[in-house]
Amino acid sequence: MNRSSMLMSLAFTTVLSGCSTIEGWMASEEQVKQQAIAQHQQANQQVQIIGAAQSDLQQANVAQYQSMASPIQIHTQRQVNTNHTVKNINQYVQALMQDMVSNIDQGALSMPMAVTSFVFLDSDYQQGSLLGNQLAESFIHELHEFGVPVVDFKTLDYIRVTPTGDFTFSRDFLELQSEQNMPHVLAGTLVKHQGGVLVNARIVSVDSKMVIATSQGLLPHDVVDSLLSTSSYAGVELKQGN
Repeated sequence: MNRSSMLMSLAFTTVLSGCSTIEGWMASEEQVKQQAIAQHQQANQQVQIIGAAQSDLQQANVAQYQSMASPIQIHTQRQVNTNHTVKNINQYVQALMQDMVSNIDQGALSMPMAVTSFVFLDSDYQQGSLLGNQLAESFIHELHEFGVPVVDFKTLDYIRVTPTGDFTFSRDFLELQSEQNMPHVLAGTLVKHQGGVLVNARIVSVDSKMVIATSQGLLPHDVVDSLLSTSSYAGVELKQGN
């Protein structure tokens, strides 16, 4: 083979080798592209799954909140083993509290708050009752459960020790602190109704007297009547020995 033929053969082999390299590179590029597309599709599927899960969680939270909507619609009862139905006023206060915090500025929930006795609307606002005092006690518990700082202004600066017990609460204003840090107060009124007692609860600013939040609900007669005063409670009277 002469020199010219050898050069032509070498050039032809180089061209074929170059074509093989280009085809391999193109195939590799296509494979990388397909892998990228597959990864993108997989990521989109994961995002859709996460989004659907979050949507389901939000709907569940809304449904749970709506299930506690209004104490007028709720008649919560707890069955015990003796088939006796126990009705608890605290269940209705929970619903009232849920309604109240749904229309309050969240910043107000971080400020100290006091709770006073609920009074009957047709009274002079100077007479308390077992129902009004128990509602106040229940709201103190619910506010604490919600993380609201609660001021118990009936707490003494000392403990009074007597032969019948040790006491730290008092209703004598002369024994209590004259100044309390409580920018807001939760209070309310009661109205006797044919179906029970209508409760009007609200949170008010002590300084501006502006109403911050409200809620209303009906306590059925059987729930109200389940409260027993100490004067009518059929218990065993304990007497001290000689």
